[in-house]
Amino acid sequence: MAITEKAKQYHEKMFPGYVSKFLETDPEFIERFDNFAFDEVVSSDDLDDQTRMTAILAALIGCQGIDEFRAMVPAALNFGVSPVEVKEITYQAAAYLGIGRVFPFLKAVNEVLADRGVTLPLAPQTGTTAKNRLEKGEQAQVDIFGEKMRGFANSGDVETRHINRWLTDNCFGDYYTRSGLDYRRREMITFCFLSAQGGCEPQLTSHAAANIRIGNDKSFLIKVVSQCLPFIGYPRSLNAINCIKNAGK
Repeated sequence: MAITEKAKQYHEKMFPGYVSKFLETDPEFIERFDNFAFDEVVSSDDLDDQTRMTAILAALIGCQGIDEFRAMVPAALNFGVSPVEVKEITYQAAAYLGIGRVFPFLKAVNEVLADRGVTLPLAPQTGTTAKNRLEKGEQAQVDIFGEKMRGFANSGDVETRHINRWLTDNCFGDYYTRSGLDYRRREMITFCFLSAQGGCEPQLTSHAAANIRIGNDKSFLIKVVSQCLPFIGYPRSLNAINCIKNAGK
């Protein structure tokens, strides 16, 4: 089996002039993988390249694919994902994976951007202050999930109420209010973080419903999962699709 012309062309768009060493060491595997990921999968729907790459970067953080992430950041930039968007994907991941798992990815982004001559730090994107992050975070929750989130920060058992407050002022107030990505993109990458790391199906179903509520419909989410499948595998992809179906009930 030879690599198809479509796969070659897509690979060239991602990595201009680059020839993988795996073509020498693992030619049979690369032929099958490239034909699948960069022809069959890419050709399966009408998702645009920028959205596809945004989802893949988020999924690679979710599944802890640091080496592939480092390789795909330049490809994402080549497809029009901006340095600010790459940074925002990485920053928001901290709320869903923790800094222990995100730290290597932040380092990788900085190294790739520096190699491309991008001056760091980038322009500020902060949308809140220490005084209004709780208020702004609650509004983001309401905008995305609905009025049921009004007062969420003060809800729940006394012993765990502080975590609900942190979800409001930190997860949503510190991250979702930032510029660089709108709510629809932020909910999409959250969906990718959760689906790729696995074991978060209740949260994944909730965020699938939130995606659908703000305009990322069922069809769109299935396309996102489909494009991430070569990078996260079948079990987590099938689990994600099941969560989408459950969210739509």
